[in-house]
Amino acid sequence: MSFAELLDHVGGMGRFQIIYVILLAIPVFMMASHNLLQNFTAATSEHHCHVHINISNTPDTNLTGKLAAKDLLRVSIPMDSKLQPEKCHRFVTMQWQLLDSNATITNLTKLETEPCADGWVYDKSIFTSTIITEWDLVCDFRQLKQMAQSIYMAGILVGGIIFGGLSDRFGRRTILIWCYFQMAVTGTCTAFSPSFTAYCIFRFLTGMAFSGIVMNGVSLSVEWTPTRTRAIVGTTYGYCYTTGQFILAGMAYAIPNWRWLQLVVSLPFFIIFIYSWWFAESARWLVIAGRPDEAVKQLQRVARINRKKEEGDKLNSEVLRSNMQKEIASAKSSYTFIDLVRTPVVRQISFCLSFVWFSTSFAYYGLAMDLQNFGVNIFLIQLIFGAVDFPAKFISVLTISFVGRRFTQALALILAGLSILANIFVPQDLKTLRTVLAVFGKGCLAASFNCVYLYTSELYPTVIRQTGMGLTNTMSRLGSIIAPLVKMLEEYIPFLPLIIYGAAPIISGVAATFLPETLNVPLPETIEEVETRHLRDEEQQMKILLKPTMPDPAKEAS
Repeated sequence: MSFAELLDHVGGMGRFQIIYVILLAIPVFMMASHNLLQNFTAATSEHHCHVHINISNTPDTNLTGKLAAKDLLRVSIPMDSKLQPEKCHRFVTMQWQLLDSNATITNLTKLETEPCADGWVYDKSIFTSTIITEWDLVCDFRQLKQMAQSIYMAGILVGGIIFGGLSDRFGRRTILIWCYFQMAVTGTCTAFSPSFTAYCIFRFLTGMAFSGIVMNGVSLSVEWTPTRTRAIVGTTYGYCYTTGQFILAGMAYAIPNWRWLQLVVSLPFFIIFIYSWWFAESARWLVIAGRPDEAVKQLQRVARINRKKEEGDKLNSEVLRSNMQKEIASAKSSYTFIDLVRTPVVRQISFCLSFVWFSTSFAYYGLAMDLQNFGVNIFLIQLIFGAVDFPAKFISVLTISFVGRRFTQALALILAGLSILANIFVPQDLKTLRTVLAVFGKGCLAASFNCVYLYTSELYPTVIRQTGMGLTNTMSRLGSIIAPLVKMLEEYIPFLPLIIYGAAPIISGVAATFLPETLNVPLPETIEEVETRHLRDEEQQMKILLKPTMPDPAKEAS
């Protein structure tokens, strides 16, 4: 028996697996809250310079007390092209002549201005407090907002590298429990950050915990559930994350203070940390790690919960070792990162998949972390961005299953890129059309994510599958790190970020067409199998192409 058959022997998808999946799914609802949190905690409110009243320059010292707020702004702060107070400058001296409606002012641009030396005044009608208003991350410091999100994404990348290695050494359960605790502690500490620097440090550590939770949660789920139910379980987790986007929008609307919102999305992880001690360590990992006796205990516990106690009692360490020789031998084989680029077909797969993962994540976070740019209610757009994932993932599942992985991957990326590029030509006034295009693009990118997870696992052979997943996960995180930084380019050319966000998925969509199709194809076990299968497919394609041109012997005889 293989390990999958042993799992069926002790109950398959029984009560233990159902409880396990539910408990692992609960944190997923909160994952979107941390990933997309800065849409709300770092929302930029309308702002202008704090009005500086120079008494010596005032024609009537009682006049300033009688002025309406609008008139006081008029004489203190220059107006921009939209006739709104400028955000980063004020007049050096009050321009009282601007109050005279009959006066003709011809040289407004020559009036002397200065930066906001006394701070800013913020519109607090939507958000009472954000990291922007608290630490004045506007004007010359506005790019720190994007940097903070990139630092968080860098934490996710580093967490994947560190916790990936630690989980192989110390086990999935131990590292997962620690990551829940780290998420709870660092998330809570973020809410009490005394400075922007401390905020970035705690967000980086939160990102590390996020990566550890995703990686080890998925590993435990895959290693404790039967093969036939993994697709359903994976889809369930995907929809849990999507639902979490709705939860985030509701919480952000109810809690307009960034510190309280940060606290609310972090405290539940203390509860999750407590119940996670019930989790069972992966029996598959225990056997491979040379601890078969502990694996037997875990399998017997599973059998007992699944009401298969008699079958569990028949298991022993010798049975496990004899039935898992293939897995143990595979784990001991020495494959490295070099094997991802050593042979031509696997090298082509690695390069194409790396670009697909990078572009999907890059464009996804370029859209998802820029909700305020659409000029629509930020809470509504978050709900819409979350809702589009449901039909997008459903349609992608249909095309993946009946048309093919390569077609789905390429089409989703190209359509996403085209919809992003189309927004360059839509005027800012047409908010509804801009939003529709962005939502369509985000849905295509969600479909791309849904496809590429499955596609990657099917393209790489078993002996280097985890190494390949590690490479593509790294490229994905690099995309999410760079996405906020590219947003800074709009300071120089307003439409440049959209060109980059749109071009990347189109190019990677073309690259996806060079990947082999895996629909109804068995999973490859070795690198040699991937290479020979590709050569065989090329020969078949050549035969199909040459067949119409070859002479028909029957016709020649007649």
